[in-house]
Amino acid sequence: MKDPHAVALGKKGGKARAKAQSASALSAIGRKGANAREQKLTAVERSKIARTAAKARWEKERKPK
Repeated sequence: MKDPHAVALGKKGGKARAKAQSASALSAIGRKGANAREQKLTAVERSKIARTAAKARWEKERKPK
């Protein structure tokens, strides 16, 4: 039987710890894909993607602070 307090702290597993581990595993897989894509693209293609992303950021409506 698991100690509920230990589970809450993430010491003996539980759902919270499993989610954190799976999220980090998926993140690592995503980084591999991003690196592979970066190696495949030409400098012109990377520039076009960056320009499109910058344009989208500037056109986004700013929220007042």
